[in-house]
Formats: sequence, C-alpha cells, structure tokens
Amino acid sequence: MQDWSKRKQTGEGDADSTRMALIEAGLDRFGVKGYDAASTREIAAAAGANIASIAYHFGGKEGLRRACAEYVAGLIGSVARSVFGADFEKAESAAAALPAAEARTELVNGMMRLLRFLLLQPQAKLIVRFMLREIMSPSIALDIIYGGIFRPVHRRLCALWSAATGKQMESEEVRLAVFAMLGQAVYFRIAQEVVQRRMDWREVGEAEVESISRILIANLNDSLDRDARAAGGERK
Repeated sequence: MQDWSKRKQTGEGDADSTRMALIEAGLDRFGVKGYDAASTREIAAAAGANIASIAYHFGGKEGLRRACAEYVAGLIGSVARSVFGADFEKAESAAAALPAAEARTELVNGMMRLLRFLLLQPQAKLIVRFMLREIMSPSIALDIIYGGIFRPVHRRLCALWSAATGKQMESEEVRLAVFAMLGQAVYFRIAQEVVQRRMDWREVGEAEVESISRILIANLNDSLDRDARAAGGERK
C-alpha cells in the first residue's frame, strides 16, 4: 500500500497537506477494498496521520468519501477545462454551432488528452479505481461526480458529436456513441496490465500512448463518418 506520509515530510504536517494525504489515502483504500471494508485506522496510517484527523477534517468516514468525490470531480473538471475552456459546462450551444470539421477536431483532441491523462498521470489509477467502486455500489459520492462533472462533460461531447455528424444531440444513438468513445479510452486504463502483457510492453509511456491513440482516433473518425452518412440520408 502506498504511504502518503511522505507528502507531509516537506510540509511539516500542516493542515492542508494532512487533509490532502487523507483524501489520497481514502481514494486508494476505498478503491481497493470498498467503502465498508476500508477502515479509518488504515486510511489514517497510510496518510501518516492520527485517526482523529479524519473526524477533524471531514467529520468522519462518510465525510471523507464525500471529499474524495469532490476531489475527483475537481480533477476531472480541470482536465475537461483544459480541452473545452473554462465555461465548458455552459458551452453546449456554442459546440452545437461549430462547423463539422471543427467539432470533429475538438472530439479528436479531447480523446487524445483524455487518453494521456488516463495512462500517463499517476492520479488516474486512484480515480478510476475509486470510480469503479462507486459505480458498482452507488452512493452520494457518485451523485457528486455525476452531477458536478460527468453529466455536463457528456452533454458537451454530445453537442460536439451532433455538430460533427448532423445527428440530434440528445438522441439515444449520440449519447451511447459518446459513452462508447469514452469507454474505449477508459478500458486501456482498467486493463493496462493485460494490454502490457499481450503487447509485450515493459511500460505504457509516450510511445505506447501514441500507438493506442492512433487506433482510438481511427475508430472515432470511422464512427463520426458513419453517423454523418446516416444523418445525411435522414435529412434527404
């Protein structure tokens, strides 16, 4: 188990570093063991903190789970904003009005940045594992993440898909197509160990991410082309 107490060695145990260490330890333990099985004692130990600090900072174990969810939403939000800009939540109409080629470019760039985050950023492993637990056993944490970031990001991507293809933004086809696009990228994070073994890769670094990107972008372009042809036929 990773020991986040190292984070505190340079911060001299200040409140902010303790709080962050507890959140990261919570993400790890909740993700590995699930909320019920993860004890506050082991979370505090992993963070190098006193067990009473969980109650002090979060009011208890449930408050820590909520803080973990808010941290995940904030981090994913920062990644989304790097792709879509600061007001991506309010930019559906702007996305829907883009020329098809520009909308396609935004989708491709978004896919590339998402993949790089998932495979090259160390926080991604913690986040995905935590999210998988929440999806299997939904709680207030999933509500926070879904309402705060996933729904607006998904709607923005649907708007871009619509602009790129001519399909209706809120149609079942478009919503599912966006989920499929995201799912391909997430798979390479979830199954990274399997992919490495099958591909005989010692690691997943820049070169490997570039190889995966080429495949996912080709799949994305094929899907967009198919939907654009279908939408053209519908308009006729």
